[in-house]
Parts: sequence; C-alpha cells; structure tokens
Amino acid sequence: MTAIVAVASLSTLHAPWLRARSPRPWRAPLARIRRWWGFTLIELMIVLAIVGVIAAYAIPAYQDYLARSRVGEGLSLASAAQLTVGENAGSGNAFGSGYASPPATRNVQSIHIDDDTGQITVAFTTRVSDEGANTIVFVPSAPDSADAPTARVALTKGAAQKGTITWECFAGGKAASSLPAPGAGPLPADAPTLPSNLAPPECRS
Repeated sequence: MTAIVAVASLSTLHAPWLRARSPRPWRAPLARIRRWWGFTLIELMIVLAIVGVIAAYAIPAYQDYLARSRVGEGLSLASAAQLTVGENAGSGNAFGSGYASPPATRNVQSIHIDDDTGQITVAFTTRVSDEGANTIVFVPSAPDSADAPTARVALTKGAAQKGTITWECFAGGKAASSLPAPGAGPLPADAPTLPSNLAPPECRS
C-alpha cells in the first residue's frame, strides 16, 4: 500500500511537468521554419520568372549591339579602299590597282575591291555573324552626264570618271538603291548577306 501511495505521489509531483511537455513545444519552431521556407521558394520562383523574361529580350539586344559595334571597324577599314577606287577611277586604271587588303582582324575577315566595278566587299568574322551571312557591299556611282548630274551610273572600267563618286552601302535585304530619284544608283554585283539588324542604318533598305 505504501508503494502504491509513493508511486501516486511521484506521478502527482511530475504531472505539471508532464502536462507542460505534452504539447511538444518544439513543433512550433519547425512549423515556422516550414512556412518561412515555403514563402522564400515562392519569392525565388517569381524572381526567376522576371529574370527569364528580361533575359529573353535583353540578351539578344545586347548581342546585336556588340555585333553592330564590331561592324564599325569594317566601315573604317573600307574607307582606304574607297580612296583607292577614287584615285584609279580618275586615271582609268583597274579599280583595285595598288590596293592590298589589310590583315584580318578579330572582326573583319577581308576587304576586296572588284577590278571591273569598283565595288568593295567587306567580309566579317564569326564574331559579327555566321559564315555565309557576313558581308556588306559598297557600290560606287558617278554622274550620268554633265546635263544630268543627279542621275547616277556605275563606274566604267578603263575610262577616266568625271564628277564626284558617290558610295552607297548595301546589307542583306536591301534590294534597291536608296539614292534620291531619278538618281537611283547601281546595285551590287554580288548580293550582300549581313543581316540588316546588324548593319548601320545607311546600309539597310
């Protein structure tokens, strides 16, 4: 009987402690952690979605911007070729006479003068555009006659040209001269291939 009373007393003594422990208070912080992680995951998904939308527009635009800036190097290098054509056109020599294409750079693969037409083809490296879609063409023209100075015609090989030579740039997709009518100039003998979105405004249609 005494043992039973002792056990009862002991259980009574520890009952408040047992009652305090019974709700398992460690579960509350765990629940808060779970809620916290769930909220953060939603935030992360929203941020990733926003970044994805921005990247879909920003990255291609930035790549085009870089390519256009590299095209500028080809335009600068072509100016020396234009001077050569102008000098040879005035003397009746082959239009590419005395011209040596500059060494290839990281952006410009080659610059070529057509001896028969004086047209200049600039080929870019794959840093600008893929092979086969990487050329622009500069087409020269001269006044048709003294009576019609606004009308433009192609240069004539072997004949001294009179009047000022006008240069027109062509990129892919530009199928007609943009010179003012009735002075529309000649077209490239070889179609340019550089996409128009990578070309300067004056080279587009």
